[in-house]
Amino acid sequence: MAEGSSILAIDQGTTSTRAILFSAEGQRLGLAQKELPQHFPQSGWVEHDVEDIWRDTLAVCKDAVADAGKTMGDVAVIGITNQRETTVIWDRATGEAIHKAIVWQDRRTSEFCQDLRATGAEALVRERTGLLLDPYFSGTKISWLLDKVPGARERAERGELAFGTIDCFLLWRLTGGRVHATDATNAARTLIFDIKRQVWDKELLELLRIPESLLPEVRDSDAEFGTTETALLGAALPVGGIAGDQQAATVGQACFEAGMMKSTYGTGCFALFNTGSDLVYSQNRLLSTVAYRLGGKTTYALEGSIFVAGAAVQWLRDGLGVIGSAEETEALAKQADTGQRIYLVPAFTGLGAPYWDADARGAIFGLTRASGPAELARATLEAVCYQTRDLLEAMRADGASGLETLRVDGGMVANDWMLQMLADILGVAVERPQVAETTALGAAYLAGLNRGLFQNLEAVAAQWQCNARFEPQMAEADREERYSGWRDAVGRVSSSA
Repeated sequence: MAEGSSILAIDQGTTSTRAILFSAEGQRLGLAQKELPQHFPQSGWVEHDVEDIWRDTLAVCKDAVADAGKTMGDVAVIGITNQRETTVIWDRATGEAIHKAIVWQDRRTSEFCQDLRATGAEALVRERTGLLLDPYFSGTKISWLLDKVPGARERAERGELAFGTIDCFLLWRLTGGRVHATDATNAARTLIFDIKRQVWDKELLELLRIPESLLPEVRDSDAEFGTTETALLGAALPVGGIAGDQQAATVGQACFEAGMMKSTYGTGCFALFNTGSDLVYSQNRLLSTVAYRLGGKTTYALEGSIFVAGAAVQWLRDGLGVIGSAEETEALAKQADTGQRIYLVPAFTGLGAPYWDADARGAIFGLTRASGPAELARATLEAVCYQTRDLLEAMRADGASGLETLRVDGGMVANDWMLQMLADILGVAVERPQVAETTALGAAYLAGLNRGLFQNLEAVAAQWQCNARFEPQMAEADREERYSGWRDAVGRVSSSA
């Protein structure tokens, strides 16, 4: 068994697989990353080859430890964080997947979801799981695989197959097939887990025609998850923490008290507001979810998802060619003519929370002959801020009041101009952490809690350090006028307008 003091975090994401070795003080020691190939067999379908994920996971684990100048003997424990909702079914005897993984972005079960909504099933789904009936979640993906892969349903009924999200699949492989388990945060995203009773829901399993024999055991986020096969990494290492990526980022940002909120800015944006032991059902189309479960005690959150954040900057670069790199947007935004009031509504794939308008499409309002790359760059960054305000307003309407500080992470938060504008539009302080890799760090913290490297959440919170804090500077009247203009622009692209 490992006797080291370092923590190896596996961060298996949508577009890449990373491993980071952290010290017990939460400092990054080594990192390795591999890009993950994407498969698009049809329009709206997105798949991953789990053998790519498995091969890359082993490689980056070894490379991250080597990058730190350490050996596997220096590793005390492994933590895993993962792209959520992505669905795998595999053969229990061979460990081989029966089909490529269906990725969270995949929309192939849209019609099935519509059919279920037509029967009035969404009220039951919301009450039990806190989720909406949407292809985003795992449940309808499982159903599709059982129906479409020849013989799969019969094999599942005989107990020959296993389902898991990516964390669960990796755990199975790492432990040589000895452990079929997931954590409560990942289970909460499947559409078949009762987040109040913390059990697989038999009524929802019946609704989606999913045999219970497929399902993993659900454990705490800092539970004992077994030990790796020695031959895989060169040492038998305990796996001591698992959480879905956005929940892991919440832990990495030390948002442990009710009323704390973090927002991650990558391709999209995901905001989680800690509601403590209270399960708050949103009346404003947000998701109710599990933030983490430690020692058998569940902490809940409200979650809002923005489909397009950094992707809008990519569009400026790759679609329009008005910038050469994402980094240019900060300088351009500073140069922009502040007298122009331009609104970019980046509904390229519809609008996410709180609108959930799949048929909305993007638009730009307020253009003049004087508008150029600088004004477009500014409008793109402002759109991220306005969309975050939409989520915050929905959370406030759901009773989540009193937010004083927003903790942010993700690739976009290197942009100081955007963070100042975010503080101004929200009217709350914005804090960027010292350690940028908050998702992997959260997995490391959970694993460290399991091994006693951290005594409690207070000890974890004490490690969090602020890199920069941005205070609101905009006048209230200006803030509200700008936001009113944004709401008007969104109304113009709405499919129901």
